[in-house]
Amino acid sequence: MASQQQLGIVFLGATGGCGLSALRRALDQGHECIALCRQAERLVQHFCTDQEDGDESRVPDNLIIRQGDAHDWAAVASCLQRPSNGQLVDAVCSSIGSTVSPWTLGMRQRDVCLLGIEALVQAIKRQRDRAGARSWRPLVVMVSTTGISAHGRDVPLALVPLYRLVLHAPHRDKRAAEAQAQQSGERLVVVRPSLLVDGRDERAVRVHVEGAAGVERREIGYTISRQAVGGWMYGNLLSKAVDGSEYEGKAVGLTW
Repeated sequence: MASQQQLGIVFLGATGGCGLSALRRALDQGHECIALCRQAERLVQHFCTDQEDGDESRVPDNLIIRQGDAHDWAAVASCLQRPSNGQLVDAVCSSIGSTVSPWTLGMRQRDVCLLGIEALVQAIKRQRDRAGARSWRPLVVMVSTTGISAHGRDVPLALVPLYRLVLHAPHRDKRAAEAQAQQSGERLVVVRPSLLVDGRDERAVRVHVEGAAGVERREIGYTISRQAVGGWMYGNLLSKAVDGSEYEGKAVGLTW
């Protein structure tokens, strides 16, 4: 990576799913990554391999794992400065979320995304003031969901009942979190994947694009893998945090 600038990237909610996939890509490219986790051991386990004498940690040297709560602005703020050189980070990827109870259809952790974005925005502003760096504006990449667009249906008609009935609670949280992020004035890309599945797939990712004026490119699909979403986020957003991405200020839907 001699010809590529090493970036500082913070990951919130990267113990699995899309966030972990994006984190792995960033680590492979040599960027300095700081991951905030409530249970740090969950992330460490992803970098362990079975050896004859037991599990051996293979945590990369360019990964810094901090234990803390993404709803605590002070914990988030502590991750916004790179340990290697003291510089402020270039990007933040937030993929925190909560599961839905099959019995109540409510979220196991209420307002998890909204509280996370509120803490992140406050942390950035506090760190900006503390460092006296008014021009510092890291790119914020926020994982949201399809089904909550204000510009018409962005999911197949067959999925509308599922989205409205079963996913009502998390969608309400995602919608509120998006609004909070957009009102913050920070550099932002909202990523809205279709229904997430596991596994590898080499199919091309189709990108639905929405700006302030409405839909700029329409793409609708059923599913996409967590690995595909993470790879796309790294390649099209996080790796371009300094140079700028064509999707900055947009909401992008990702699907197969």
